[in-house]
This record gives sequence, structure tokens and C-alpha cells, in this order.
Amino acid sequence: MTKKNIKGTVDVVTLGCSKNLVDSEQLMRQFDALGYKVRHDAPNPDGDIVIVNTCGFIGDAKEESINTILQFADRRKKKKMDKLFVMGCLSERYQKELEQEIPEVDKFYGKFNYTNILTDLGQEFRADLRLERSLTTPGHYAYLKISEGCNRMCSYCAIPLITGRHRSRPMEDIENEVKNLVAQGVKEFQLIAQDLSSYGLDKYRKLKLPELVERISDIPGVEWIRLHYAYPAQFPYDILRVMRERDNVCKYLDIALQHISDNMLTIMRRKITKEQTHELIKRIREEVPGIHLRTTMLVGHPGETEQDIEELKEFLRFARFERMGAFTYSNEEGTHAYETYEDNIPEEVKQERLDEIMSLQQTISNEINQQKIGQALKVMIDRIEGDNFVGRTEFDSPEVDPEVLIPVGTAGIEIGEFYMAEIVDASDFDLYAK
Repeated sequence: MTKKNIKGTVDVVTLGCSKNLVDSEQLMRQFDALGYKVRHDAPNPDGDIVIVNTCGFIGDAKEESINTILQFADRRKKKKMDKLFVMGCLSERYQKELEQEIPEVDKFYGKFNYTNILTDLGQEFRADLRLERSLTTPGHYAYLKISEGCNRMCSYCAIPLITGRHRSRPMEDIENEVKNLVAQGVKEFQLIAQDLSSYGLDKYRKLKLPELVERISDIPGVEWIRLHYAYPAQFPYDILRVMRERDNVCKYLDIALQHISDNMLTIMRRKITKEQTHELIKRIREEVPGIHLRTTMLVGHPGETEQDIEELKEFLRFARFERMGAFTYSNEEGTHAYETYEDNIPEEVKQERLDEIMSLQQTISNEINQQKIGQALKVMIDRIEGDNFVGRTEFDSPEVDPEVLIPVGTAGIEIGEFYMAEIVDASDFDLYAK
């Protein structure tokens, strides 16, 4: 076997969401094919070339991205690396400002032109590898991005300003990417997009998510498919039939609702009402018995009242979401809310409201977990941590959801394999099994 001509070490540092991670993996595959040594999120990124893939979603994420760039800029200034490149959402949105403020960066790239890093280094982009990635996740699961962009224009959200309009990937490309990943040993796929619900509208003139999931489900070797980031308005209801009929489509749906009162849904430009949201949740649970729902809530948006928060808490008691995340409003320049409303809810009030709904959700999550004691569930083993194998059920997505802990002494268990496990105990956010 011919040894690769190692041209140097490339360190890729990824901030933000799993959609950014997919971009990093695609770029890493190109560098790997060119003979570079490639590392991802190394404990001490000291490569000849460092690439920071940034997030620009909300204030905290932007701050983390800028601080990370500054750390590497200091090293670049001291000539401790050959090249420092920045890509991703932050530089898509603020490229000119960043170029002026941080001149130590050799070049900034946006969200969609990052493959120009290769040509700027005198290398050639390998079009034959465009559907291949160097996975940064454990080898048995991968994120699968099916579209980019969003047309929804919610009041608070900067994503459309960064990513542009919704663009679906061709079904054939997605299928071929899945086949490549299955050949590498991937069994589990997390389908991701800014807006899963709209998949196909731009390219095929109709909602095509159900058909796409069926086609992926038919590929031999695909054992779990999980859906992330559906939008509640114009929801593709036929996906519920697919979930019900297909054993390898997990009974799991991540659908960000953000709020519930008609007052807030109108202000936030969500294009759905409180009554319609209630009907949506009821129909999902009726058509897919046992489904686990993950949602996200946003508190502290201008115009939010204590009555709105009380309505939200009442809704959480009704819906009993198995999984929920929440965040406070961030006043993002260029958004409708930024241009229209004053950000006049104090930060401490925003945090109090966040704490209130998360405390309620913690109680709900604990009650749901306690009901699982005594059940036998199919578990995928992800890793060993301390004295336990750490796994997940079909109701748990990596990084964000509860995990299943099984004592390391259990014989015959291998990472990346499925096992039936009996749940013997539960806490707020984890299950314990044998």
C-alpha cells in the first residue's frame, strides 16, 4: 500500500450546530484525499493550517465564535501556524467587519464558498468526492443534511439572513450519500435541515419529505432514521404514516414550536395559531402512538407578558413533551423584531421565565422516564464513559437527549451495536439499564 504524501496538518474546529458539522466533514474529506493529516476539535489544535467553522445564530454563539478566532489569531500573529482560515455562519454575515477587526486571519469564507479554501491553497476540489465526508461522529451514526436555507422569516431569527432561501438537495444525491455512509458502517441517520417540513417545495413543487424518508428507509443497512427541525406550519402530515409503517423510522420528531399564545405566535410571525398547534400535537400523538416529541421554546421576546408565560406553562402540561430545550430572546440586527420592537424585557426577567419553564419540563421529563422502568428497549451503544456503556433508544438523538447507562461489567457488549436492555432505574434525564 502506497503511503500518503503528508502535506501538513489541518486542524478543523467546528462551532454551532450539526449542519455546520456536516460542512466541516465534507471539507475534511477533501483535505484527507489530498494527503493532509486532518484533525477535528483536537484538544490542542496546533496544525500548520487551522480552519474555524463559526456559528452566528444568537449573541452567545457569536461571542464564542469571536473568542475562538481571537485565540488562534494571537497564535497566527506569533507565526505559530502557516494559515488561519475562518468559515461558516458568522463570517457569512459579518465578513467585512471581521476582516477589519481581525486582520491576522488569512481569509474569511462564508457558509457556501468554503471549498475555495482548497483552491486558495493551490489545491483542486475533487468533484468526485462531493458526496463523501470524513465523519467526526462515532462510526455508527451520521448527520444527513437534506436542505439549506429557510423561507419562514420568523421575527427573531437571523438564519434566513445567513443561509438565504430554502434549497432542497436532489433526492438522488441524498440516497447516494446514504449508500456511501452505510458502506462505511453507518447504521443510524439524523436528518437535519433548517426546515425539514418544506423539503421538496422548491425543487419538486410539493412536500417531499415523506417520499424521501421512504427512499432512505428502503436502503439496506439503514437501521434508524430520526427527524430534526420540522416546522409546525404547513406540516407534511404524510410523514406520520411513514413513521407508523416503517420500523427503521424512529418514532421521534424534533419540531420547534417556540411559543403558544396567539399574542406571541402573531408577534413572532409563526403563521400558526394556538388552536392549530394543539390540533397538530394531538394528531401527531394519535397517528403515531408512543412517539417522543422534542421541541424548543423561546422566552423574553418583545411583547411577551406574564399571561403569555402562564399560557405556555399550561400548554407544556397539556403536551407533555418528552424532550424540550429553551433559550432567551437575543436581539439580532437585521431581523424583523430588531427593526420593529424595543428589546425591553430585562435579562433577569428573561432568565426567570426560562428557569420557570425548564423547571416544569424537568418534572415532566422525570415522570416520563419513571414510566419506562421495567420496559425492555432497543439500545444503540455509543461509547464507554467511566463505569458505564452509554447508549440511546430510538427516542434519543445524540448530544441533546437522555442516555441509557449500562454497567461496563456486562459481557459481550460492543460499541456501535444494538441490544435489548431492561430499564431498572431513571433520573430526570437519564435511564439505567441491564
